[in-house]
Amino acid sequence: MKKLILSFTCALVAAGAIAQTDNIKPPSLGVHFSLFDFGTAANIRSTSLATVIRNKSATKFKDMNKGLSLSYLQGVSKNLDFAATLTGSSLMYPVPNRPAVTDDKLYLEATAVGNIKLLPDNFCVVPYITAGFGASKFMGYYSAFAPLGLGLQFKVANDFFITTNTQYRVPITENAAYHFFGNVGIVKSFGKKKAPVVVVPPAPLDTDNDGIADVDDKCPTVAGLAALQGCPDRDGDGIADGDDKCPDVAGTAKYQGCPIPDTDGDGINDEEDKCPKVAGLARYGGCPIPDTDGDGVNDEMDKCPSRPGTAANQGCPEVSKEVIEKVAFAAKNVFFSSGSYKLLAKSNTSLNSVADLMKADPSLLLDVDGHTDSQGSDELNQTLSENRAKSVRDYLIAQGIDGSRLISTGYGETKPVEENNTAAGRAKNRRTEMTVRNF
Repeated sequence: MKKLILSFTCALVAAGAIAQTDNIKPPSLGVHFSLFDFGTAANIRSTSLATVIRNKSATKFKDMNKGLSLSYLQGVSKNLDFAATLTGSSLMYPVPNRPAVTDDKLYLEATAVGNIKLLPDNFCVVPYITAGFGASKFMGYYSAFAPLGLGLQFKVANDFFITTNTQYRVPITENAAYHFFGNVGIVKSFGKKKAPVVVVPPAPLDTDNDGIADVDDKCPTVAGLAALQGCPDRDGDGIADGDDKCPDVAGTAKYQGCPIPDTDGDGINDEEDKCPKVAGLARYGGCPIPDTDGDGVNDEMDKCPSRPGTAANQGCPEVSKEVIEKVAFAAKNVFFSSGSYKLLAKSNTSLNSVADLMKADPSLLLDVDGHTDSQGSDELNQTLSENRAKSVRDYLIAQGIDGSRLISTGYGETKPVEENNTAAGRAKNRRTEMTVRNF
């Protein structure tokens, strides 16, 4: 067996002597983590590969034997590397026809293989086929086997690789057992590759040193951009300075290199400005804030944007004195049952007149406030005042007034207009107030 290994090694070296040197791996050393799997190989041979796959009876990773390998690699040609590997492990080698070992023992092996690469080393990922010879020692047993397998080489740097491969070991001698072997590791090259001779043609003339040959440069004496055939573009708008009417301000080709104009100076360019000659705001497309009713109060400030009013009344028309007086008079003629929030029928005429005023002017809003005297507890007075104000509001809603135009509030006994120590004062404090407004 030693003669076979020696012959194979000599053949690889001889082939290297006549091979090309470009992209040929220089002398390299590797360190690898290795795995031995005897169980899966035995199961396949006793049943079949299909059965092992179907029954999922392959050896699990945790049950495989682990080892450490050191390797020497040398390129023979672009597509062939010679690799010699020493591996050690502690395991129970199943020597055929020998008593089974009951505990782990030292196992040593050496292999010499050829890695037939499908691509040269200058590729990032190189698949390869492995074949060669191996010899092992376990206790007093020596054996020989033929490793056959596949691998991948990953290029990390010009002289640094990560490799992984898996092999099926076929026995050559009677003491060898069928098994699978795999490893992953790193390989570092220490020799130097022969660099190919590169003939560099003379560089074409480039007067302005902008990387564009004068023969292709429209501005050969001024450094410029390739995209502009060698001409400069100071403002970076993609228009050569020679064709740019505003060479220091970025613009568009439509305006010969100048920015889109903004005639009214409102910050909105004329192409997007609906009122290009009058300063405005972006939210109105460049136009001023509208004044729909033309009362001089713009819509954003106008509480009544569709009805002309006055600035003093926030754009709403002033509520006439006559309306204010009619509402105030009606408020004095609102009556409730004693200690109750039930409206008396004699209140209807006054409240109907208020409803008529609000129907005549849809912009009118009404605040209804309820007040009590100090008789009774604060809590009861507060509740009574709120309910009385709400009764007035409910009545007006029943007359067709939208509830959104009415606000009712109860103040209890907190806002007296007279002293509560006389009957006359208490009578004035028990009141309903109505305030008309239009915003």
